[in-house]
Amino acid sequence: MELRTLRYYLAAADEENITRAADILHITQPTLSRQIMDLERELGTTLMTRGKNGLTLTDDGIFFRQRAQEIVELADRLEKSFAERQNTISGMIVIGASEAVGGVTLAGLIRKFSSRYPSVQFTLYNETVDNIKDRLDKGLVDIGLLLEPVDVARYDYVRLSRQDTWGLLVRDDHPLTGKKSLTAEDVAPYPLILPLRESIRAEILHWLGREEKELAIPLFYTLLSNAALLVAEGLGCAFCMDGALAIRSDPRLRFIPLEPRRMTHSVLVWKKNHLFSPAASLFIQEINLLRAQME
Repeated sequence: MELRTLRYYLAAADEENITRAADILHITQPTLSRQIMDLERELGTTLMTRGKNGLTLTDDGIFFRQRAQEIVELADRLEKSFAERQNTISGMIVIGASEAVGGVTLAGLIRKFSSRYPSVQFTLYNETVDNIKDRLDKGLVDIGLLLEPVDVARYDYVRLSRQDTWGLLVRDDHPLTGKKSLTAEDVAPYPLILPLRESIRAEILHWLGREEKELAIPLFYTLLSNAALLVAEGLGCAFCMDGALAIRSDPRLRFIPLEPRRMTHSVLVWKKNHLFSPAASLFIQEINLLRAQME
């Protein structure tokens, strides 16, 4: 049960109308209805009945409303206390980020947070997904920006709405440069540079409909920034995503999307049931607020 869910329920109880409450909360009516039904299912009871004249609280609903108000008021007091101490919040927040368009969202969060808590510093590692997960598990990184597919069973996470597009990075004099999109048949005859990450490589091979032994693969890479240099040198064409800054690192490089279009979400993750520093806890709170805005 999340604090956001309690606020949703209280708004519905106060307005006695799902549509008006949803408007106040700036969410859709189906989203609010689903949240309340999920809450009732979690508690194993009916909190409110729906009728032509609006919502009516049951006895359990009245009791739950009282307790929810107490919890929300306590949370609001706690948040206010932190706000009053914001000038004393300091420390280091460590973030591991893979190459993804979600980095734009992350940059906005960091900028906004830094303006509110100027004494907080950030350390930003640009790493592969596997290395970031390893650092998260060891407690060396607070928050990770990861590209799916990724197992999030051990983490709390927010899936970002922006998506990366898969494509091929080629040199501007390559025979494929004139194409607007690429099929497997277009790509397979040429030397290909593939990500080292096994799950991503498997997806690429599935799209190609071929095994590695059927392809010319001169290089596997972890970070595209290094592979892009070799694409510019003419070693081969690199599978990558458009969120990677390396695709814009050299004017000789061209990014061509795959056909059919393949998209990938990125996620912000952090360890479940982990004791974070006050600064990292506040930053995670900002990430959770972002989740509420996206719903």
